Amino acid sequence: MSNVTCRIDNGVAHVRLDRTDKLNALTLPILQDLAITAHALRKDKDLRAVIIAGEGDAFCAGLDFASVMKNPAGIAKAFVPLPWRGTNLFQEACWAWRRVPVPVIAAVHGHCLGGGLQIALAADFRIATPDSRWSVLEGKWGLIPDMSGVRSLSEVVGIDQAKLLTMTAEVFDGSRAQELGLVTQLANDPLADAERLAAELSTKSPDALAAAKRLFNDTWQASPRRTFARERIEQAYLLAARNTKAAREAAFTKSEPAYGPRGR
Repeated sequence: MSNVTCRIDNGVAHVRLDRTDKLNALTLPILQDLAITAHALRKDKDLRAVIIAGEGDAFCAGLDFASVMKNPAGIAKAFVPLPWRGTNLFQEACWAWRRVPVPVIAAVHGHCLGGGLQIALAADFRIATPDSRWSVLEGKWGLIPDMSGVRSLSEVVGIDQAKLLTMTAEVFDGSRAQELGLVTQLANDPLADAERLAAELSTKSPDALAAAKRLFNDTWQASPRRTFARERIEQAYLLAARNTKAAREAAFTKSEPAYGPRGR
């Protein structure tokens, strides 16, 4: 039985970590299922948004070392990157959500530690309870974040804070996480707020959302010249896209837009 579930309702994928007896701690099969799920959703042209959450009392308590360390051969295999992706399994379980061309929202409650924090950072938006527990916990075990977390941290906090969180493995609550920039917004019921945000985003052109995600993700640390070039490319495509026409007609007539499948 998989510990990662996915159902799609009205164009919104509801992805759940479901290993409640271990606070959704990560195993090698869970990492594999996360990557496979993201790859499948990436191909769905009717998809409008993704919500990732944890069942039970936590979002994710991080890597289950007791389980993973029993399989040294599996660790060695998972550590090798695939040349065409540039990520290994640990990294792809997170980074694959960056490749899904729709908004990805993490709804966080309880523990969001280590690998769990890195999964949350792979989402475009993070909605968390004020009392959720966050930590770059790898430092506790004498390690560094290696599931794409260094890149993700660099995008949301300053380099000094990224180093401090990584080196100290400090545990802090959701309110502090928002102050640092790790959390997009706080909510007592993050799943309900995530569903409202997904519904709002679903009213926008799926082509425009995909283009915005690609543009920001691919040029956030790029030069102005490269960013301007990508702006032109994405906008040229959007100007000819049928969903752009649907958005424009809806705006003129003050009606609900009738979007088709995402173009790319």
